[in-house]
Amino acid sequence: MQTAKLVLLFSVIISSFGIFTAIMLALAPPPAAAQTFRKPAAGSIFLLICLLGILAAIRPKKCSKIFAFHSEADETDISGTPHKGLIIIGHHVNCEEFSSHVTSFFGRTYCAACAGLFLGALAALISGVFYFFTDWTAGMSSFSFPAVSTGTIFIVLGFAQLLFKGKMRMALNTVFPFGAFLILAGMDALAQNVFVDLYLTALTVLWIWTRILLSKWDHIRICGACKHACSLRS
Repeated sequence: MQTAKLVLLFSVIISSFGIFTAIMLALAPPPAAAQTFRKPAAGSIFLLICLLGILAAIRPKKCSKIFAFHSEADETDISGTPHKGLIIIGHHVNCEEFSSHVTSFFGRTYCAACAGLFLGALAALISGVFYFFTDWTAGMSSFSFPAVSTGTIFIVLGFAQLLFKGKMRMALNTVFPFGAFLILAGMDALAQNVFVDLYLTALTVLWIWTRILLSKWDHIRICGACKHACSLRS
């Protein structure tokens, strides 16, 4: 457990440093280096990240098992009574302590974070296709610094989503992946440097990983503080 906390702390520190360096790069971009393969290469990597994010959001149960948010044995409600097939709602356990983690639309319950990440990743994917593979955003250089600035704010808000509930949590998760797109596209237009693009795509992966670790920590924290008797605490 102590190791997991140290890994989380290290990830948060490095992610924060990455946000700071993104701003510094926008303020003082390195010399442009015209590489014809720059945009399609960076775009292909970023779009792959978006596709994987969409897939994870669509299949949250598999994702939660991979990252050990809860185990397959967790099939009891807070009273300890087995309810196979009913315990997981929006891939969260059916417990009042996790009520802030879910939101409802048209009578169905969804994980607020996954719903938001799906929408944000989809928006980033579509925008990425237009920016990296068409001339539709050729004038992006005029808005490059505001794009990077807005993107960094969105990333910070995405990390802060743990403090909010329901639809607000979903909204903040929506801006998180789109913020990564704004940073990458803004810096690509500003610096036109493949190494900067590769650095920012690596940062995107780090931010996503840190976001996952924060969610896992939040789940463990909630269950650790819970006084109800259930299999999650056994």
